[in-house]
Amino acid sequence: MSTASIDEIVGDCLAVRVRLIGRALTSLYDSALSGHGLTIAQVNLLAALGKVGPCPPAKLGDVLQLERSTVSRNLNLLLKHGWIEVPSSDAKGMREVVLTRAGQAKIESVMPEWRQAQRQAAQLLGTTGVNAVHGIASSMGYAPGV
Repeated sequence: MSTASIDEIVGDCLAVRVRLIGRALTSLYDSALSGHGLTIAQVNLLAALGKVGPCPPAKLGDVLQLERSTVSRNLNLLLKHGWIEVPSSDAKGMREVVLTRAGQAKIESVMPEWRQAQRQAAQLLGTTGVNAVHGIASSMGYAPGV
């Protein structure tokens, strides 16, 4: 591989930049939410379930673009805390999951810290960056409203 190729990848790779930005934002939210015993991924899972309503775990994975193992691991933690219920299951696992009242209360309880992280993320990205994130997500079909 030539030095020019290395320089091109290091200097121009969009994938690495998006991943670095994603990690920085995830860390910001996770730090803000740490006192609640939740990560931003778990809060988004609870919120998606609250929006979508009772559904199979696979649907949550589709909505949030998560791997099955990631959804399963996070749902098990949420179940352990009583923030979700599994009204139907079979030998293959959870057939349907439901947000509980405790889960709704948990979402409400994290809102001050989530809002603070949201403000910090917006400040970090700037207005142009926030608008770009929303625009890119929307153009890719990831519109608000899950």
